Amino acid sequence: MGELWTEAYKLKTWLQVEIAVCEAQAELGNIPLPALEAIKAKANFDPQRVLEIEAEVRHDMIAFLTNVNEYVGEAGRYIHLGLTSSDVLDTALALQLVASLDLLLSHLEFLSQAIRYQAQQHRYTIMVGRSHGIHAEPITFGFKLAGWLAEVLRHRDRLVRLRRDVAVGKISGAVGTYANIDPQVEAITCQKLGLQPDTASTQVISRDRHADYVQTLALLCASVERFAVEVRNLQRTDVLEVEEFFAEGQKGSSAMPHKRNPIRSERLTGMARIVRGHAVAGLENVALWHERDISHSSVERVIFPDAAILTHFMLVEMTDLVKHLRVYPENMLRNMNCYGGVIFSQRVMLALVEKGMSREAAYALVQSCAHQAWNQKEGDFHHNVINNPEITAELSSDEIAACFDPNHHLKNLDQIYQRLGI
Repeated sequence: MGELWTEAYKLKTWLQVEIAVCEAQAELGNIPLPALEAIKAKANFDPQRVLEIEAEVRHDMIAFLTNVNEYVGEAGRYIHLGLTSSDVLDTALALQLVASLDLLLSHLEFLSQAIRYQAQQHRYTIMVGRSHGIHAEPITFGFKLAGWLAEVLRHRDRLVRLRRDVAVGKISGAVGTYANIDPQVEAITCQKLGLQPDTASTQVISRDRHADYVQTLALLCASVERFAVEVRNLQRTDVLEVEEFFAEGQKGSSAMPHKRNPIRSERLTGMARIVRGHAVAGLENVALWHERDISHSSVERVIFPDAAILTHFMLVEMTDLVKHLRVYPENMLRNMNCYGGVIFSQRVMLALVEKGMSREAAYALVQSCAHQAWNQKEGDFHHNVINNPEITAELSSDEIAACFDPNHHLKNLDQIYQRLGI
């Protein structure tokens, strides 16, 4: 990903656009074929030389064109004919954005494969579900991962849509009116580059497309952060239901030899914050003065490479983390059954309601048994239930036992797996 945002790669895309324009001009009879062949054979650039010229002329596109013409010679007079700088800058930027999205899509597929595999492996690995950080009702670890997978698949669709929306070029000249360039040149050029002509450009392509790019990456990173935060929470010492892979020879703390910290998940959490910050800068870039200014330019030199590289790194890191995640089913069962299975309180309450007790009375009765067990060293909800005469007067021992069967909570999970094609 970093290679796509180097100075050399950027200048390569500039040259790619300039040559495509020359080819379009030649097809329309505006450039002699021998001149086109000379341009295609000789056109080149030296990034260092471009910087040297830019230091004098204070204009990056003029510096680039000056350097290219040093290679091309006489035929160079046909390069950049009727164009403005942004014709090349924005069209070339579209090529960079598209290439970055292609790479992100491929690595998003790797992440989805890793999550899909783990979701299959832990389809029936029972654990406690939590809301507000508090024990709720049984789920499976595979079910949790199925939610991750669904989210990743939505991001795939977003990136595919985004790729289409940013694959747009403009060869419309100063302020976008085609006064000095035939619109057919734009159509032919964009077709050669795999882009669509912008519907109505000014001197630049409107920055709503570019803000969309950074925001979509920020949203993807927010999901990666969600997964990372879940790992961090489940790795806490008092939970320890999953754990990042800890390599032989790895150290967790300079002071405490016992530490095995979720450093990769924490790193991913921090990086997501950076990309979200870039999304704000992308939004600020939308409002340019009149037909253009360059207040967006300095911002984009930072946020596009940064957001793309960070997102790519986060996908690679999260994929490896999921593939090598350590899962502890025995700890999941231990945590689920603490305090005598208080997480089965709703099943007991509903069983009482089915027997004819009012919901309010059943709720109060079961809540009393649960709170007597909750956070008590010897607390045992199951014991409290089977020894409560008001409950046993309504429910048999077999009916009470059925309330504490975690498999009841899994009976419809297959439908979710079927929706995901797992």
